[in-house]
Amino acid sequence: MVKPLNQNLISRVPSTWISRQNELSHFHTKTQLIQRLQDCNDIMSISFNHTNVLKNGFLNDNFTTNHLLSSYVRIRRTKDAYQLFEEMREPDVVSFTSLISGFINVGRPKSALTIFGKMLESWVLPSSFTFATVVKACSMLADLRTGQKIHSHVETFGLQHNLVVRSSLIDMYGKCNNVEDARLVFDGMDYRNVVSWTSIITAYGQNALGECALQLFREFNSFPSNSPNHFMLTTVINACSSLGRLVSGKAAHAAVIRRGHESNEVVASALVDMYAKCGSIGYSEKVFRKIPDPSVIPYTSMIVGAAKYGLGKISLNLFMEMINRRIKPNNVTFVGVLHACSHSGLVDEGLEYLHSMHKQHGVAPDAKHYTCVVDMLGRTGRLDEAHQLAKSILVEPDQGALLWGTLLSASRLYGRVDIASEASKWLIEANQQVAAAYVTMSNTYASAGKWENVHSIRYEMKRNGVYKEPGCSWVEVRDSAFVFYAGGVSSCARGSEVGSLLRELGRRMKERGYVGGSAGLVSVDVEEEAKEEIVGLHSERLALAFGLISIPKGVTIRVMKNLRMCRDCHEAFKLISEIVERDFVVRDVNRFHHFENGSCTCRDFW
Repeated sequence: MVKPLNQNLISRVPSTWISRQNELSHFHTKTQLIQRLQDCNDIMSISFNHTNVLKNGFLNDNFTTNHLLSSYVRIRRTKDAYQLFEEMREPDVVSFTSLISGFINVGRPKSALTIFGKMLESWVLPSSFTFATVVKACSMLADLRTGQKIHSHVETFGLQHNLVVRSSLIDMYGKCNNVEDARLVFDGMDYRNVVSWTSIITAYGQNALGECALQLFREFNSFPSNSPNHFMLTTVINACSSLGRLVSGKAAHAAVIRRGHESNEVVASALVDMYAKCGSIGYSEKVFRKIPDPSVIPYTSMIVGAAKYGLGKISLNLFMEMINRRIKPNNVTFVGVLHACSHSGLVDEGLEYLHSMHKQHGVAPDAKHYTCVVDMLGRTGRLDEAHQLAKSILVEPDQGALLWGTLLSASRLYGRVDIASEASKWLIEANQQVAAAYVTMSNTYASAGKWENVHSIRYEMKRNGVYKEPGCSWVEVRDSAFVFYAGGVSSCARGSEVGSLLRELGRRMKERGYVGGSAGLVSVDVEEEAKEEIVGLHSERLALAFGLISIPKGVTIRVMKNLRMCRDCHEAFKLISEIVERDFVVRDVNRFHHFENGSCTCRDFW
């Protein structure tokens, strides 16, 4: 029989020892709670442990409570996290930063900025991670003014040299379209890592300064110790896409392979897009087919790429392949599908896809989808239907610009002065695409021979200070881009040779029945011979002639143009491809044209 412990013995145990045992028990309970909170991934287990925190009196222990708050943030329960935060007696920097991060992760950057405002009013000092996190909120909102205020706080708290904070500031300024300040922050850095380099390259790329982005990438690679990550490579590939720089894009692709990033879906999708936008749809398909299990993103890139190339049937086949694999299309996928139908004359199919969007796939059509349908109807001459559809859609000015601009272009193509006049009036009153609206309307009147109206529009443009965007084309030769402007034969590279070749090609085209200076292409009333000369010096012709004398035979010449290719140049390019027995690709603002043996892949439908 076990005897009970002698009470006199218990009384002789030092009180400090008992206190120590209680502290150890308390510590073990706390440690176990924190461990369980770190492992929680659902609301039931977090709620259970929240109860234990209360039972054991740890609510006023910030170390434990911050773990509980982080658990709510981890499963995106920001409402519960905020309620817990409000109950804390003295939240610290970890508490504030966790909640700010939580709001950003659920797409509530304004709430994140509100919490940061409360932090500044308290005794708690922000950390470098706090600033990096709250700067991200400004990036998401593209809120330059607030971003600049936070930048000043960074300086005040002495964190201006922190690498993570500076990289966040570069990203923020880039997303706010302030590349100058992004570059100032970058240039002021004593040390730069791959994140800061990626941020500044992305800033240039996102602001249509692809050439600067590529130059910075070359500078980054000049340091032997530097190694690009997949984020940087994706940005560089996107810059090559926007510029149409195939040679640079292939170099970036080689870097992707060397670094082992070819299996990354985001990188692969960027490559698919880049090759398509550079006129190499075959390479796009090769990259796409190497993706082990493509999601909606690479499928969409491939569908849009084929659509831009006029390969509507291929786009639609890819869409059906995607559906058969039970991959849910998104709104961008349907823009690609409708674009494919539009550029291939598949009107009935396009209308069927429009009606199936919401009914079968749960995607509600928006202004971009209806714009594709207006384009689809307009291209096939169904102007009245396109006009009625455009009038029935309520859109914001920026969305309406594309819609009514599309209708205006179609109206000009079919000589519908009445619809063109209404479309241009809408654009001018909405202060959207004003120069393009004036010029297209002027050309529409010129096509109809209404020269008084042409002169009136030109006078109005001059009075209002509206100027037409100059026609510009460029061609890549050995990783260098050569730019050409309409009529600039005397100032362009190898100008005398370019002019001589164009005259020779003009003579040989006339022998085949070509007549230059088609109606409506010159918006001034001049003699036919003068019209022919003006059209003959369009920027794409100068670029093509330069390419013919600079790029070896057997290599496809790729010309990029900032405006829509005119019909006269389109006819000329078909003839030239037959005369010189070479193929060339033109990317204009709308689509691709691949000329070979006297024909074009668009089948004269664009």
